[in-house]
Amino acid sequence: MRLGPDGKPKKTSLDPPANPQPEGGKLKRRIVEKKKAEYKDYADQMKSLAQQYVPPDKDMLQQANQQGNITMGPVPENPNAVKLVIKNYLKQGDSMTLIFDKAQKELLQFQIASYMDDPKDAMNLTVQFSKLPNGPNHVASLVVDEVSKQLNVATQNSNYLHL
Repeated sequence: MRLGPDGKPKKTSLDPPANPQPEGGKLKRRIVEKKKAEYKDYADQMKSLAQQYVPPDKDMLQQANQQGNITMGPVPENPNAVKLVIKNYLKQGDSMTLIFDKAQKELLQFQIASYMDDPKDAMNLTVQFSKLPNGPNHVASLVVDEVSKQLNVATQNSNYLHL
């Protein structure tokens, strides 16, 4: 995404152009349309679940702390970072991990490991943050993986320009 000459955001898709009309007869096209609608509905459910975690709810964090479900520790691959892991935040068996830069006191990464209706229907969300030169922290990339349906959504933000 970048700003156009009119100052409005312009999105550039990284995906190859979609085939306007699937090949095959009416039955195959109907099946394709049904699957598309099914995956769109499922993606909307994933989005709704992710929104229940972001931003974290103060009362739910306090409850997790009272139940002893919050741990804090080092990040082995980054000695300048610390991670906060919250277990059973929204659902039994889920986890939310926040990784902070200790020196800058900024969020580096946010991870959610949860599930839709059944624990076998796992969903993982990873958000990477980056700092603009002399600017704010921003979402650099976002990846959502749904394990059982093998659905993956990845978003990358780049090429920010100072205006």
